[in-house]
Amino acid sequence: MIVTSDNIVDLAWEKMQGLLPCMVQDSTSGRLLMQGYMNAEALEQTLASGKVTFFSRSKQRLWMKGESSGNELLLESVTADCDSDALLVQARPQGPTCHLGTETCWLPPQQPVASELVELERTIAARKADLAAGNPGKSYTAKLLNDGIRRCAQKVGEEGVEVALAAVAQNDEALLNESADLLYHLLVVLQARDLSLEDVVNVLRERRKH
Repeated sequence: MIVTSDNIVDLAWEKMQGLLPCMVQDSTSGRLLMQGYMNAEALEQTLASGKVTFFSRSKQRLWMKGESSGNELLLESVTADCDSDALLVQARPQGPTCHLGTETCWLPPQQPVASELVELERTIAARKADLAAGNPGKSYTAKLLNDGIRRCAQKVGEEGVEVALAAVAQNDEALLNESADLLYHLLVVLQARDLSLEDVVNVLRERRKH
Protein backbone atom coordinates (compact mmCIF):
# COMPACT_ATOMS: atom_id res chain seq x y z
CA MET A 1 0.00 0.00 0.00
CA ILE A 2 1.01 3.62 -0.46
CA VAL A 3 1.95 5.00 2.95
CA THR A 4 0.56 8.37 4.01
CA SER A 5 0.33 10.24 7.30
CA ASP A 6 -3.20 8.87 7.65
CA ASN A 7 -2.31 5.17 7.57
CA ILE A 8 1.01 5.04 9.44
CA VAL A 9 -0.78 3.40 12.38
CA ASP A 10 -1.85 0.51 10.12
CA LEU A 11 1.74 -0.68 9.67
CA ALA A 12 2.97 -3.71 11.63
CA TRP A 13 4.94 -1.77 14.25
CA GLU A 14 4.28 -4.20 17.13
CA LYS A 15 5.28 -7.18 15.03
CA MET A 16 8.65 -5.54 14.27
CA GLN A 17 9.36 -4.12 17.76
CA GLY A 18 8.69 -0.58 16.59
CA LEU A 19 11.22 -0.55 13.72
CA LEU A 20 10.55 -1.35 10.08
CA PRO A 21 13.34 -2.13 7.58
CA CYS A 22 13.37 0.42 4.80
CA MET A 23 14.93 -0.03 1.36
CA VAL A 24 15.65 3.13 -0.64
CA GLN A 25 15.46 3.06 -4.42
CA ASP A 26 16.46 5.74 -6.91
CA SER A 27 13.10 6.85 -8.34
CA THR A 28 14.64 7.59 -11.74
CA SER A 29 17.09 4.75 -12.40
CA GLY A 30 15.44 2.12 -10.20
CA ARG A 31 18.80 1.33 -8.63
CA LEU A 32 18.80 0.16 -5.02
CA LEU A 33 20.65 2.75 -2.91
CA MET A 34 20.65 1.74 0.76
CA GLN A 35 18.82 0.12 3.66
CA GLY A 36 17.88 1.75 6.94
CA TYR A 37 15.25 1.47 9.65
CA MET A 38 12.32 3.70 10.47
CA ASN A 39 10.18 4.04 13.54
CA ALA A 40 6.83 5.82 13.35
CA GLU A 41 8.38 9.18 14.19
CA ALA A 42 11.03 8.86 11.46
CA LEU A 43 8.37 7.93 8.92
CA GLU A 44 6.18 10.86 9.98
CA GLN A 45 9.12 13.25 9.61
CA THR A 46 9.99 11.79 6.21
CA LEU A 47 6.46 12.35 4.94
CA ALA A 48 6.21 15.83 6.44
CA SER A 49 9.61 17.15 5.35
CA GLY A 50 10.03 15.36 2.03
CA LYS A 51 13.53 14.31 3.12
CA VAL A 52 14.18 10.68 3.98
CA THR A 53 14.78 10.26 7.71
CA PHE A 54 15.69 7.08 9.58
CA PHE A 55 15.98 5.92 13.15
CA SER A 56 19.67 5.30 13.85
CA ARG A 57 20.10 2.20 16.00
CA SER A 58 23.67 3.14 16.85
CA LYS A 59 22.89 6.75 17.78
CA GLN A 60 19.46 5.96 19.18
CA ARG A 61 17.89 9.00 17.57
CA LEU A 62 16.31 10.22 14.34
CA TRP A 63 18.80 10.70 11.55
CA MET A 64 18.04 12.54 8.30
CA LYS A 65 20.09 11.18 5.42
CA GLY A 66 22.56 13.86 4.40
CA GLU A 67 22.24 15.93 7.57
CA SER A 68 26.04 16.22 7.73
CA SER A 69 27.16 15.37 4.17
CA GLY A 70 24.45 17.29 2.33
CA ASN A 71 23.69 14.19 0.24
CA GLU A 72 19.99 14.17 1.01
CA LEU A 73 17.37 11.79 -0.33
CA LEU A 74 14.36 13.75 -1.59
CA LEU A 75 11.20 11.72 -1.11
CA GLU A 76 9.03 10.61 -4.01
CA SER A 77 6.92 7.91 -2.37
CA VAL A 78 6.72 5.34 0.42
CA THR A 79 5.04 1.97 0.00
CA ALA A 80 4.63 -0.94 2.38
CA ASP A 81 4.89 -4.61 1.42
CA CYS A 82 2.02 -7.10 1.55
CA ASP A 83 2.56 -7.77 5.28
CA SER A 84 2.97 -4.08 6.16
CA ASP A 85 6.25 -4.88 7.92
CA ALA A 86 8.77 -3.49 5.40
CA LEU A 87 9.02 -0.21 3.52
CA LEU A 88 10.20 0.78 0.07
CA VAL A 89 11.12 4.43 -0.35
CA GLN A 90 11.57 5.93 -3.78
CA ALA A 91 13.71 9.05 -3.67
CA ARG A 92 15.90 11.38 -5.70
CA PRO A 93 19.47 11.26 -4.37
CA GLN A 94 21.29 14.58 -4.07
CA GLY A 95 24.77 13.12 -4.37
CA PRO A 96 26.37 9.81 -3.36
CA THR A 97 24.21 7.77 -1.00
CA CYS A 98 26.84 5.54 0.62
CA HIS A 99 29.09 6.93 3.37
CA LEU A 100 32.01 5.59 1.31
CA GLY A 101 31.23 8.17 -1.36
CA THR A 102 29.64 5.80 -3.87
CA GLU A 103 26.24 6.10 -5.50
CA THR A 104 24.89 3.04 -3.69
CA CYS A 105 25.78 0.82 -0.76
CA TRP A 106 25.71 -2.14 -3.18
CA LEU A 107 28.36 -2.32 -5.84
CA PRO A 108 27.33 -4.64 -8.68
CA PRO A 109 29.95 -5.39 -11.32
CA GLN A 110 27.91 -3.50 -13.89
CA GLN A 111 25.10 -0.97 -13.65
CA PRO A 112 21.74 -1.74 -15.29
CA VAL A 113 21.29 -0.25 -18.74
CA ALA A 114 18.70 2.25 -17.52
CA SER A 115 21.00 3.38 -14.72
CA GLU A 116 23.82 4.10 -17.18
CA LEU A 117 21.49 6.30 -19.23
CA VAL A 118 20.29 8.12 -16.13
CA GLU A 119 23.88 8.80 -15.05
CA LEU A 120 24.68 10.16 -18.50
CA GLU A 121 21.59 12.37 -18.39
CA ARG A 122 22.61 13.70 -14.98
CA THR A 123 26.06 14.55 -16.29
CA ILE A 124 24.54 16.45 -19.22
CA ALA A 125 22.17 18.27 -16.83
CA ALA A 126 25.14 19.25 -14.67
CA ARG A 127 26.94 20.69 -17.69
CA LYS A 128 23.78 22.62 -18.54
CA ALA A 129 23.56 23.99 -15.01
CA ASP A 130 27.22 25.07 -15.13
CA LEU A 131 26.56 26.83 -18.43
CA ALA A 132 23.55 28.68 -16.97
CA ALA A 133 25.68 29.73 -14.00
CA GLY A 134 28.30 31.21 -16.30
CA ASN A 135 30.80 28.39 -15.78
CA PRO A 136 30.67 26.47 -19.07
CA GLY A 137 34.09 24.85 -18.84
CA LYS A 138 35.56 23.20 -21.92
CA SER A 139 33.33 20.15 -22.27
CA TYR A 140 31.84 19.19 -25.62
CA THR A 141 28.41 19.00 -23.98
CA ALA A 142 28.56 22.61 -22.78
CA LYS A 143 29.72 23.81 -26.20
CA LEU A 144 26.91 21.92 -27.92
CA LEU A 145 24.27 23.32 -25.55
CA ASN A 146 25.71 26.79 -25.93
CA ASP A 147 25.39 26.51 -29.71
CA GLY A 148 21.62 26.23 -29.30
CA ILE A 149 18.76 23.87 -30.05
CA ARG A 150 19.25 23.95 -33.83
CA ARG A 151 22.80 22.65 -33.54
CA CYS A 152 21.73 20.02 -31.00
CA ALA A 153 18.94 18.88 -33.32
CA GLN A 154 21.30 18.83 -36.29
CA LYS A 155 23.63 16.45 -34.43
CA VAL A 156 20.74 14.08 -33.69
CA GLY A 157 19.93 14.02 -37.41
CA GLU A 158 23.54 13.41 -38.36
CA GLU A 159 23.97 10.62 -35.84
CA GLY A 160 20.70 9.02 -36.92
CA VAL A 161 22.00 8.80 -40.47
CA GLU A 162 25.31 7.39 -39.20
CA VAL A 163 23.43 4.66 -37.30
CA ALA A 164 21.43 3.74 -40.40
CA LEU A 165 24.56 3.58 -42.58
CA ALA A 166 26.43 1.51 -39.99
CA ALA A 167 23.50 -0.89 -39.75
CA VAL A 168 23.60 -1.74 -43.47
CA ALA A 169 27.26 -1.28 -44.39
CA GLN A 170 29.53 -1.64 -41.35
CA ASN A 171 30.37 -4.12 -38.60
CA ASP A 172 28.77 -4.51 -35.18
CA GLU A 173 31.38 -2.37 -33.42
CA ALA A 174 30.68 0.56 -35.73
CA LEU A 175 26.92 0.18 -35.25
CA LEU A 176 27.28 0.11 -31.47
CA ASN A 177 29.52 3.18 -31.43
CA GLU A 178 27.20 5.15 -33.69
CA SER A 179 24.22 4.07 -31.56
CA ALA A 180 25.99 5.32 -28.42
CA ASP A 181 26.60 8.66 -30.16
CA LEU A 182 22.93 8.88 -31.12
CA LEU A 183 21.71 8.17 -27.57
CA TYR A 184 24.07 10.78 -26.15
CA HIS A 185 22.99 13.47 -28.61
CA LEU A 186 19.32 12.61 -28.07
CA LEU A 187 19.75 13.20 -24.32
CA VAL A 188 21.47 16.51 -25.08
CA VAL A 189 18.63 17.72 -27.29
CA LEU A 190 16.08 16.72 -24.63
CA GLN A 191 18.00 18.73 -22.03
CA ALA A 192 18.16 21.66 -24.44
CA ARG A 193 14.35 21.59 -24.51
CA ASP A 194 14.07 21.14 -20.72
CA LEU A 195 12.80 17.59 -21.18
CA SER A 196 14.11 14.33 -19.77
CA LEU A 197 14.47 10.63 -20.41
CA GLU A 198 11.68 10.08 -17.89
CA ASP A 199 9.34 12.20 -20.03
CA VAL A 200 10.05 9.90 -22.97
CA VAL A 201 9.46 6.80 -20.83
CA ASN A 202 6.13 8.24 -19.67
CA VAL A 203 5.04 8.45 -23.31
CA LEU A 204 5.98 4.79 -23.76
CA ARG A 205 4.00 3.88 -20.63
CA GLU A 206 0.93 5.62 -22.01
CA ARG A 207 1.27 3.80 -25.31
CA ARG A 208 1.33 0.44 -23.53
CA LYS A 209 -2.15 1.16 -22.18
CA HIS A 210 -3.64 1.16 -25.66
